[in-house]
Amino acid sequence: MSGSRAPLPATALAQTVVFAAFIAVLGIFPGLYVGGSGVPIVLQNAGPLLAGGILGPRRGAMSVVLFLALTAIGLPLLSGGRGGVGPFVGPSGGFLLGWILSALVTGLIVARAKRPRLPVLLLANAAGLVADYLIGVPFLGVYTGDLPAAAVQSLVFLPGDIAKVVAAALIAAVLHRALPGRLAGSAERSA
Repeated sequence: MSGSRAPLPATALAQTVVFAAFIAVLGIFPGLYVGGSGVPIVLQNAGPLLAGGILGPRRGAMSVVLFLALTAIGLPLLSGGRGGVGPFVGPSGGFLLGWILSALVTGLIVARAKRPRLPVLLLANAAGLVADYLIGVPFLGVYTGDLPAAAVQSLVFLPGDIAKVVAAALIAAVLHRALPGRLAGSAERSA
Protein backbone atom coordinates (compact mmCIF):
# COMPACT_ATOMS: atom_id res chain seq x y z
CA MET A 1 0.00 0.00 0.00
CA SER A 2 1.29 3.48 -0.82
CA GLY A 3 2.34 6.01 1.78
CA SER A 4 -0.57 8.36 1.19
CA ARG A 5 -4.18 7.29 1.40
CA ALA A 6 -7.36 8.75 0.06
CA PRO A 7 -9.06 10.77 2.77
CA LEU A 8 -12.23 9.36 4.24
CA PRO A 9 -15.33 10.74 2.52
CA ALA A 10 -16.30 12.65 5.67
CA THR A 11 -12.82 14.19 5.85
CA ALA A 12 -12.88 15.22 2.20
CA LEU A 13 -16.36 16.69 2.61
CA ALA A 14 -15.29 18.58 5.74
CA GLN A 15 -12.23 20.01 3.98
CA THR A 16 -14.39 21.13 1.06
CA VAL A 17 -16.92 22.82 3.34
CA VAL A 18 -14.21 24.44 5.48
CA PHE A 19 -12.56 25.89 2.39
CA ALA A 20 -15.88 27.26 1.12
CA ALA A 21 -16.24 28.92 4.52
CA PHE A 22 -12.68 30.25 4.27
CA ILE A 23 -13.49 31.87 0.91
CA ALA A 24 -16.55 33.42 2.56
CA VAL A 25 -14.41 34.79 5.40
CA LEU A 26 -12.16 36.48 2.84
CA GLY A 27 -15.28 38.39 1.81
CA ILE A 28 -15.26 40.23 5.13
CA PHE A 29 -12.65 42.52 3.61
CA PRO A 30 -14.58 45.08 1.54
CA GLY A 31 -13.98 45.42 -2.17
CA LEU A 32 -12.31 48.48 -3.59
CA TYR A 33 -13.90 49.89 -6.74
CA VAL A 34 -11.29 51.44 -9.03
CA GLY A 35 -11.97 52.61 -12.55
CA GLY A 36 -15.27 52.36 -14.31
CA SER A 37 -15.60 48.60 -14.81
CA GLY A 38 -17.86 47.97 -11.81
CA VAL A 39 -15.67 45.04 -10.76
CA PRO A 40 -14.18 45.47 -7.26
CA ILE A 41 -10.65 44.60 -6.24
CA VAL A 42 -11.15 41.93 -3.57
CA LEU A 43 -9.06 39.63 -1.41
CA GLN A 44 -11.57 36.85 -2.00
CA ASN A 45 -10.16 35.74 -5.35
CA ALA A 46 -7.12 34.38 -3.49
CA GLY A 47 -9.43 31.75 -1.97
CA PRO A 48 -9.83 29.66 -5.15
CA LEU A 49 -6.06 29.72 -5.68
CA LEU A 50 -5.49 28.44 -2.17
CA ALA A 51 -8.30 25.89 -2.53
CA GLY A 52 -6.73 24.40 -5.64
CA GLY A 53 -3.20 24.53 -4.25
CA ILE A 54 -4.10 22.94 -0.94
CA LEU A 55 -7.08 20.66 -1.65
CA GLY A 56 -6.26 19.65 -5.22
CA PRO A 57 -8.29 20.06 -8.38
CA ARG A 58 -11.49 18.20 -7.49
CA ARG A 59 -12.02 19.26 -3.90
CA GLY A 60 -10.65 22.75 -4.57
CA ALA A 61 -13.09 23.31 -7.42
CA MET A 62 -15.92 21.77 -5.41
CA SER A 63 -15.27 24.15 -2.52
CA VAL A 64 -15.60 27.07 -4.95
CA VAL A 65 -18.76 25.59 -6.48
CA LEU A 66 -20.25 25.23 -2.99
CA PHE A 67 -19.33 28.80 -2.11
CA LEU A 68 -20.80 30.15 -5.35
CA ALA A 69 -23.98 28.09 -4.95
CA LEU A 70 -24.51 29.46 -1.44
CA THR A 71 -23.91 32.95 -2.80
CA ALA A 72 -26.35 32.42 -5.69
CA ILE A 73 -29.16 31.35 -3.34
CA GLY A 74 -28.83 34.66 -1.58
CA LEU A 75 -26.29 34.36 1.22
CA PRO A 76 -24.31 37.64 1.36
CA LEU A 77 -20.91 35.96 1.14
CA LEU A 78 -19.21 38.10 -1.47
CA SER A 79 -17.08 41.07 -0.57
CA GLY A 80 -19.28 43.97 0.44
CA GLY A 81 -22.08 41.65 1.58
CA ARG A 82 -23.24 40.88 -1.94
CA GLY A 83 -25.20 37.74 -2.69
CA GLY A 84 -27.96 36.37 -4.89
CA VAL A 85 -27.96 36.06 -8.66
CA GLY A 86 -27.14 39.73 -9.30
CA PRO A 87 -23.34 39.47 -8.99
CA PHE A 88 -23.33 36.58 -11.49
CA VAL A 89 -25.07 38.61 -14.20
CA GLY A 90 -23.22 41.85 -13.42
CA PRO A 91 -19.77 42.96 -14.54
CA SER A 92 -17.92 40.65 -12.12
CA GLY A 93 -19.94 37.55 -13.09
CA GLY A 94 -17.27 36.11 -15.35
CA PHE A 95 -14.60 36.51 -12.72
CA LEU A 96 -16.81 34.73 -10.17
CA LEU A 97 -17.42 31.82 -12.54
CA GLY A 98 -13.73 31.88 -13.41
CA TRP A 99 -12.94 31.03 -9.79
CA ILE A 100 -14.01 27.44 -10.49
CA LEU A 101 -11.53 27.10 -13.35
CA SER A 102 -8.94 28.96 -11.29
CA ALA A 103 -9.11 26.39 -8.47
CA LEU A 104 -9.18 23.52 -10.97
CA VAL A 105 -6.14 24.69 -12.96
CA THR A 106 -4.14 25.53 -9.84
CA GLY A 107 -5.00 22.16 -8.34
CA LEU A 108 -4.15 20.20 -11.49
CA ILE A 109 -0.67 21.71 -11.67
CA VAL A 110 0.03 21.19 -7.98
CA ALA A 111 -1.35 17.64 -8.02
CA ARG A 112 1.03 16.72 -10.85
CA ALA A 113 4.08 17.85 -8.89
CA LYS A 114 5.85 15.15 -6.92
CA ARG A 115 6.84 17.67 -4.28
CA PRO A 116 5.04 21.00 -4.62
CA ARG A 117 7.67 23.60 -3.85
CA LEU A 118 7.46 27.36 -4.19
CA PRO A 119 8.36 27.59 -7.93
CA VAL A 120 5.64 25.06 -8.85
CA LEU A 121 3.15 26.76 -6.54
CA LEU A 122 3.94 30.17 -8.07
CA LEU A 123 3.41 28.73 -11.56
CA ALA A 124 0.19 26.97 -10.50
CA ASN A 125 -1.26 30.09 -8.90
CA ALA A 126 -0.28 32.27 -11.86
CA ALA A 127 -1.96 29.79 -14.22
CA GLY A 128 -5.04 29.80 -11.99
CA LEU A 129 -5.15 33.59 -12.16
CA VAL A 130 -4.84 33.50 -15.96
CA ALA A 131 -7.71 30.98 -16.08
CA ASP A 132 -9.88 33.40 -14.10
CA TYR A 133 -9.01 36.26 -16.46
CA LEU A 134 -9.74 34.05 -19.49
CA ILE A 135 -13.37 33.88 -18.35
CA GLY A 136 -13.70 37.19 -16.53
CA VAL A 137 -12.33 39.60 -19.14
CA PRO A 138 -14.43 38.33 -22.09
CA PHE A 139 -17.53 38.26 -19.85
CA LEU A 140 -16.82 41.85 -18.84
CA GLY A 141 -16.31 42.70 -22.51
CA VAL A 142 -19.72 41.25 -23.41
CA TYR A 143 -21.28 43.04 -20.44
CA THR A 144 -19.83 46.42 -21.42
CA GLY A 145 -20.03 45.84 -25.17
CA ASP A 146 -16.34 46.63 -25.57
CA LEU A 147 -13.82 43.79 -25.20
CA PRO A 148 -10.68 45.92 -25.76
CA ALA A 149 -11.84 48.40 -23.11
CA ALA A 150 -12.63 45.54 -20.73
CA ALA A 151 -9.13 44.15 -21.22
CA VAL A 152 -7.57 47.54 -20.52
CA GLN A 153 -9.81 48.12 -17.48
CA SER A 154 -8.77 44.71 -16.10
CA LEU A 155 -5.13 45.79 -16.00
CA VAL A 156 -5.91 47.69 -12.79
CA PHE A 157 -6.31 44.30 -11.05
CA LEU A 158 -2.89 42.92 -12.03
CA PRO A 159 -0.67 44.39 -9.29
CA GLY A 160 -2.93 43.21 -6.48
CA ASP A 161 -3.59 39.86 -8.15
CA ILE A 162 0.13 39.25 -8.60
CA ALA A 163 0.61 39.94 -4.87
CA LYS A 164 -2.22 37.45 -4.11
CA VAL A 165 -0.56 34.84 -6.35
CA VAL A 166 2.69 35.21 -4.42
CA ALA A 167 0.94 35.17 -1.02
CA ALA A 168 -1.15 32.09 -1.94
CA ALA A 169 1.97 30.29 -3.17
CA LEU A 170 3.88 31.12 0.01
CA ILE A 171 1.01 29.95 2.24
CA ALA A 172 0.60 26.74 0.23
CA ALA A 173 4.38 26.12 0.34
CA VAL A 174 4.39 26.35 4.12
CA LEU A 175 1.45 23.97 4.39
CA HIS A 176 2.94 21.47 1.92
CA ARG A 177 6.17 21.50 3.89
CA ALA A 178 4.31 21.00 7.17
CA LEU A 179 2.02 18.26 5.81
CA PRO A 180 4.02 16.43 3.10
CA GLY A 181 1.97 14.06 0.95
CA ARG A 182 -1.31 15.00 2.61
CA LEU A 183 -2.40 17.98 0.49
CA ALA A 184 -3.28 19.00 -3.06
CA GLY A 185 -4.23 15.87 -4.82
CA SER A 186 -2.32 13.31 -2.79
CA ALA A 187 -5.48 11.22 -2.89
CA GLU A 188 -5.81 11.76 -6.66
CA ARG A 189 -2.21 10.57 -7.21
CA SER A 190 -2.60 7.48 -5.05
CA ALA A 191 -6.01 6.48 -6.42
